[in-house]
Amino acid sequence: MPKFFPLLISTLTAAVLLAACGGKDGDAPKGAAADAASAPAAAGSAPRAALTVTVATPQKVSWAREIAANGNIAAWQEASIGADVAGLRLQDLRVNVGDVVKKGQVLATFDAAPVQQDQAQARASLAEAEAAYADARGNAERARAVQASGALSQQQINQYATSEKTARARVEAAKAVVASQNLRVRNTQIVAPDAGVISARTATVGQVVGAGTELFRMVRQGRLEWRGEARAEDLSAIRPGQRVRIELPGHAADGSASSGTAITGTVRQLAPTVDARTRYALVYVDLPPGTAARAGMFASGHFDIGADSALTVPQESVVMRDGFAHLAVLQPDRRVRLERVQTGRLNGNRVEIMTALPAGAQVVVRGAGFLNDGDQVQVVGEPATAAASAAASAPNQAAAPAQPAQAASK
Repeated sequence: MPKFFPLLISTLTAAVLLAACGGKDGDAPKGAAADAASAPAAAGSAPRAALTVTVATPQKVSWAREIAANGNIAAWQEASIGADVAGLRLQDLRVNVGDVVKKGQVLATFDAAPVQQDQAQARASLAEAEAAYADARGNAERARAVQASGALSQQQINQYATSEKTARARVEAAKAVVASQNLRVRNTQIVAPDAGVISARTATVGQVVGAGTELFRMVRQGRLEWRGEARAEDLSAIRPGQRVRIELPGHAADGSASSGTAITGTVRQLAPTVDARTRYALVYVDLPPGTAARAGMFASGHFDIGADSALTVPQESVVMRDGFAHLAVLQPDRRVRLERVQTGRLNGNRVEIMTALPAGAQVVVRGAGFLNDGDQVQVVGEPATAAASAAASAPNQAAAPAQPAQAASK
């Protein structure tokens, strides 16, 4: 028995030490749970970081009132120049597309040899008719001279008079044929009916064309017009003589599409009717000569109809949410409230706001696109006192509900 005492004592000592260690390990989860319970409170007490933004005050400015419209640029009048003779070969072309021509300038010529032969034949027939008329007139005059003597019967005298009239009629007919052949000879030259610019050419050297075949098209006097499509409700504000700013299509330096040169036109007239399907009416605007405008261009125009007052904000301050425009309005506690607004005209980098805003309101400009309703912000150049005090109130509000929980745990 005595030899087992040392072993028994060692076993009991190990058991006591194991129990002591187990008690310490059992206390550890309680401490971890306490730390975990205190973590949310500590996290709730940390203020949320405020986004640094810039703000601006909406401004009332005087803006020009404009009516916008789109339309095509076309020739004021485009003349079709064709052949007046048939069966002749086109011999020479003297102009091309884009050439500026004067009234009466020769544009092309046909081979005139066949027509000149007909002209010579007509002139010969006229000479023959004139000779016959001279002979008939002489006979008639002699017959009338001896009428009183009774040398010729009345029937013979009437025959001489009839021959004279017939010969005179043949002379007139021959003259008409000569005039017709002269006209055909002149028509072998195609001339410009007015001053202008050649806009199209279908003629080809050696071509045999029929009468009426179009050979050229010409913009009369080089005049162009813009045919803007204005809404029916805008017509009452548009008057002849008004100025219109027309933006021609163009390209930026990098090759991308952009609004090119802007030119100023003058309203000439309004269409008397409105399209029953589209409810738009054409407005004819004269364009100045020597511009980059070309017939067939599509351009936008702006009619100047006066000026009025507009409430404007920087374009950067307008953010789109769910398809609607919003402004981030700064509140006294340095939080923002997203206000849904209606936008109007755009001028440079400023946008017209059609919705009324509170007096003295400030809207977020830089950083507006990153904000949600109720977010706290820090304004650039403004002391952080207001933002810090607002942030400090947040943990106090979060800690208040925790007190009943602590009491319950007790």
